[in-house]
Amino acid sequence: MTTIKNIIFDLGDVIINIDVPLAARSFAELSNRPLEEVQALIHQNEVFKKFETGQLSATDFRAYIRELLQQSDWSDELIDEAWNSLLLDIPPQRIEKIQELAQKGYRLFLLSNTSSIHIDKVNKILHQTTGIEQLDDLFEKLFLSYEMGVMKPHPDIYHGVLTEAGLLAHESLFLDDNADNIRAAAACGIQTIHVQKPTSIVDYLKDY
Repeated sequence: MTTIKNIIFDLGDVIINIDVPLAARSFAELSNRPLEEVQALIHQNEVFKKFETGQLSATDFRAYIRELLQQSDWSDELIDEAWNSLLLDIPPQRIEKIQELAQKGYRLFLLSNTSSIHIDKVNKILHQTTGIEQLDDLFEKLFLSYEMGVMKPHPDIYHGVLTEAGLLAHESLFLDDNADNIRAAAACGIQTIHVQKPTSIVDYLKDY
């Protein structure tokens, strides 16, 4: 096995625990619409995908939600809270492991399909949990889908990380909870670990 010099982390269910269906459920409850109807509207219009690839700004996303669910009086804060409801907790042990890896000299990066609203909330949860101000304090660079204009598992996002950070694929390890994302990274020559609950990065990386 080639010596690993770089470790690239996914965010959801790798660093922060998430429950993706909670967002649609929150919007359904707030709009007093059936969950299946809200899920269909979101899926058909690719609302979340457009937001997480930067096609919609935070302002555009909120306006789109109001339009789709016919809730013109919803505040920005209400929409953000519903959207962020899928974000749960950050176990401190995971952050301690990341800090330990940094002290050992690994180059550390974050690669996430996410949105600006989610990143703001994750930073707040991180600070409340650990006292660390933001994700930028843990990683050399954050690679975020809404800034890059492309989402995992598209090959371009992995090549973008390798090129911009100056990484060799075979010296890089990628951890993600999504099997499609893992397969795509492996196809680019990156070494991978498929994170599956309840096992956490603390256990997967115990030998690093």
